[in-house]
Amino acid sequence: MTDLNNIPDLDALEVRELVVSRQISPVEVVEATLGRIEKTNSVVNAICTLDAEQTLDTAKSLEQKLSRNPDDVGPLAGLPVGIKDTTDTAGLRTTYGSPLYRDHVPAKDAEVVSRVRKADGIVIGKTNTPEFATGGVTDNELFGPTCNPWNLEKISGGSTGGGAAGLASGMFALATGTDHGGSLRQPASLCGVVGLRPSVGLVPGIPSSHYWQTMSVNGPMARTAVDVALILDAICGATPAYPLATHPGFDNIVQQVSSYSGAGKRFAYIGEICDVGIDPEIEKICRSAARNLSVTGADIEEIEFDLSEARNVFITLRGQMMVTTQYRHLDRIDELGENLAGNIRLGLDQTTEQLAAAENARGRLMERFIELFQRYDAVLTPCVPIHAFGINDGAPTSIGDKPMKSYIDWMAPTFVLSLFGLPTVCAPAGLTAENMPTGLQIVGPRFGEAEVLGIARLQQQHVNLGSCFDQNDRLTR
Repeated sequence: MTDLNNIPDLDALEVRELVVSRQISPVEVVEATLGRIEKTNSVVNAICTLDAEQTLDTAKSLEQKLSRNPDDVGPLAGLPVGIKDTTDTAGLRTTYGSPLYRDHVPAKDAEVVSRVRKADGIVIGKTNTPEFATGGVTDNELFGPTCNPWNLEKISGGSTGGGAAGLASGMFALATGTDHGGSLRQPASLCGVVGLRPSVGLVPGIPSSHYWQTMSVNGPMARTAVDVALILDAICGATPAYPLATHPGFDNIVQQVSSYSGAGKRFAYIGEICDVGIDPEIEKICRSAARNLSVTGADIEEIEFDLSEARNVFITLRGQMMVTTQYRHLDRIDELGENLAGNIRLGLDQTTEQLAAAENARGRLMERFIELFQRYDAVLTPCVPIHAFGINDGAPTSIGDKPMKSYIDWMAPTFVLSLFGLPTVCAPAGLTAENMPTGLQIVGPRFGEAEVLGIARLQQQHVNLGSCFDQNDRLTR
């Protein structure tokens, strides 16, 4: 018999199987989840909007559906899902982390949310984010900071920090978010979960203020690579309303990920990909995690591959994106937070020549990546090059003896990879001496989601993070 108190800590796939086999009910899953949220969210602050009554009603409706025909339920049946607060949810407050939208309640779901509901996932609430998902620290004027469950004094990352922290502390089984410069991968690394930045065009990013955006994508998070595959299968695939959609979806990606073998594969490990520096302990953990994949039959080769040129390229194109996505707010720029407003002004100050130079360099760098994948099946590299810093500390100004060129330069190992539109997953690589998670990025060729998630699954078999809760069922710090 399943201990209902442990439901929030089970893998999503396991919960789904228990629900479909009628060993536990959707209502029991939701009640256990709400109990965990009540106990934990007050200190972690991962969920910024919760509608417990509506969530229970959804669970009851699913229970009736199961009683009529268990074979008629969707792949996310009974699974609580956290939705990033930049993603529209019909009838549920969506603020985008901005005071401009403090009371905004959308009339229509975003396409990703619609697909979650169609798959019988249960939207448990909205997860915290910096204003309009801008920045690597999840904090905003409306709701305050989201803490890292492994150490409540540390950042959870951003901008999908609420999603990562909520997963790590068992407040939901699955999460959706967005990733422009690392917003699914970086918080996954800091909180010890799995975050996937999918190939551009795979998961519809609609509605949108920039329909042709090629660096910002929607994507999933979970505690395991297989669970990420489970929700990815539900939310991916083309729709006529999304102009970048180019892929119809996968044929049982969960099975592909679950059965993936490293035998005969060639993986390249890059210890430092963009010359911002890296903490020696974190590089050691990530290199060890990469080398451990050799026991699966894969050939691991350490190589040099410098993407330092991509740092300025990304920042230039990010400025353009900020102006485009916030165009409707340009006349209210003084009402926006300092960070977001500063990024918009940076974009407004750029010249056409600077933008053209950045796009030209982006193309040259992409050609180097294409050549790399002619020799290797995947690329492995550390995700976050530093330890999680304190919530009130501010971004680091240097890593070792290397000064940061901008306040987001410590995120360069994720944002330089955003330029290429390739599937990139971050999975736990291990714990530091301070008992804090760190993660390894796995990059594959376009639409190689099954490959990178399969590698992530193999990696997780060699990594046991334990729990951010102590033996008395309390957060460890």
